[in-house]
Amino acid sequence: MPPIDFYFDFASPYGYFMSEKINALAGQHGRTVTWRPVLLFAMLRSLGLPPPFEHPVKLEYITADFERSARFLDVEYRMPAAFPALTQHAARAFYLLNEKTSGAAVPFAQNVLRSYFCQGRDISDIEVISQMVCEASDCLGPAAAVREHLKTDAAKALLQGAITAAVEKNVFGSPFVIVDGEPFFGVDRLPQIAARLAGHATA
Repeated sequence: MPPIDFYFDFASPYGYFMSEKINALAGQHGRTVTWRPVLLFAMLRSLGLPPPFEHPVKLEYITADFERSARFLDVEYRMPAAFPALTQHAARAFYLLNEKTSGAAVPFAQNVLRSYFCQGRDISDIEVISQMVCEASDCLGPAAAVREHLKTDAAKALLQGAITAAVEKNVFGSPFVIVDGEPFFGVDRLPQIAARLAGHATA
């Protein structure tokens, strides 16, 4: 069976919530998950869509919904002081790790998400991300070397390629899951994803 595609932004609470559930759900149905971090604002800009927090009324609602969704899903969560974070360093690091040693990329992503949404670590800081890369694998060298890797054109190109591919598939949010060509937007679609994986129609 083909893998499930899981698109997310490292600064997205809903993406974090999905990250805590999607692997286990896929595994229950004999499926694997391909994690695909992206930059949400870059995708929305490419698609001509507004930022998710553009209106204060929506921001007030969605901030409260983060807390409610975390309780409902039984996921540890604390709103980071610096929100939303800039996530290009984390996303570039993921793809560099994935290219060098794919087994380290997803644990790295999970650590970044939990560090941000549970501990409030500043994942915008390239120094923080470089250290977390070293904790995941030594394939990119020490933290100083990782920092330089993250600034290279090659690292930027890997992430840009992922964003372009996501836009071509009309990915417009985080989390965004594609199961056998069928798209699901939002962590609240978990029951429908489960039904789809079980072989039941969702339409």
